[in-house]
Amino acid sequence: MRTLSLPNIAVPASNVVLGLMRISPLSDEEVRTLVGTARDAGVTVFDHADIYGDERHGCETRFGDAGAVPASERDQVVIQSKVGIRNGYFDFSREHILATVDESLAALRTDYLDLLLLHRPDTLVEPEEVAAAFDELEAAGKVRAFGVSNHTPGQIELLRRWVTQPLKVNQLQLSITHSPIIAQGVAANMAGLDQSIDRDNGILDYARLNDITLQAWSPFQKGFFDGVFLGDREQYPELNDALDELAAAYGVTPTGIATAWITRHPANMQVVLGTTNPGRVQEAAAGSDLPLSREEWYRLFRLAGHILP
Repeated sequence: MRTLSLPNIAVPASNVVLGLMRISPLSDEEVRTLVGTARDAGVTVFDHADIYGDERHGCETRFGDAGAVPASERDQVVIQSKVGIRNGYFDFSREHILATVDESLAALRTDYLDLLLLHRPDTLVEPEEVAAAFDELEAAGKVRAFGVSNHTPGQIELLRRWVTQPLKVNQLQLSITHSPIIAQGVAANMAGLDQSIDRDNGILDYARLNDITLQAWSPFQKGFFDGVFLGDREQYPELNDALDELAAAYGVTPTGIATAWITRHPANMQVVLGTTNPGRVQEAAAGSDLPLSREEWYRLFRLAGHILP
């Protein structure tokens, strides 16, 4: 498992992350098996959010109640959570951030979060309030590092004008078939081509220039929760043929190759899994550090429907 360093976090962060948004219906033993399998495969980072579950903090509570990570081993993992989405609106107010973190800590049964992300951009954000909340959380030892999710470069810069802590993580949607953050730059300056439209203000290059780690969520989804492309031979027959071929060549499954397509990028991204299947976690982890060639990487890119001018 390839790892990377995150600011103020001592544990090496695996480039495959286990997302826990679907664990509400699992039993204690199933949660422990899922997390234990991930850890055995080298995964050290576990992703939560206050809104995951049938009720607020539902999945965090399930994780904590199941004793997914024993207290004696808490310092061996990176636990991150997200804040800011409420019922029908977004809220980056100081009061909401502070209250939500306290609730998350209680649900997770831990004294601190390694990483706290602002979940979706709040257009009514007052950066001074975010800065005040982050300062209080850091001073109290409740959060060790901070980042964002689904933010543009301009939105990050606005926060950075007041926030003193480094914002070194941005969680974004990315898969072979849903990769506008990559595909746009490949087809820049191509008039009349939808792929060339810049929808995120150059977030990929911005992240690389500012040493921001991108975390790819929905890494196997066709689009925005449109189903997975793996095994979809109706919409992506040639892509799946290529995934099967490369999987056989590298001794992994297509899931491993789809993971490797993201981790192969020199931006040093992390892949956030959403599965509750321990076997699928193992398959993805096997792709953590596969040395896909440029030719192989671009072949998958093209077969996913992206254009090389």
